[in-house]
Amino acid sequence: MASPSKSFVLFIALIFSGLNMSFGARHLLQATMPSIPSIPTLPTIPTLPKSGSLPPLPAMPTLPKVAIPPMPAILMTLPQPTLPTLPATQPTLPKATLPPFPSLPTMPTTLPPMPSIPTSLPKIPSIPFLTPPPATSP
Repeated sequence: MASPSKSFVLFIALIFSGLNMSFGARHLLQATMPSIPSIPTLPTIPTLPKSGSLPPLPAMPTLPKVAIPPMPAILMTLPQPTLPTLPATQPTLPKATLPPFPSLPTMPTTLPPMPSIPTSLPKIPSIPFLTPPPATSP
């Protein structure tokens, strides 16, 4: 750490540098501003011509009509398949007989009795190695 005299000198130097900065700033604010050179003008951008000044589009040319000759008629006929004849009466299907549904078990309407809650705690057996040894009298 710096000694007190060095700290004092550093503190005084900071004060004087701050004063010099404030005097410099005041001088810059009070000085007359130099003239700023003017910004050069940009060249003009050419614009597109207006829609009214365009020449009209040429008319669509008419295409000649082409006569298409008719398709030749096919004189040949294909043989028609013969379908089998259906019987006059439909055979009867056997009736399906289902067995009866089994009977569902009935739900009991009464609840079984609740077990009784003991009012006294059961005796907890003692663990032999936690009990003190029996006193021996000589």
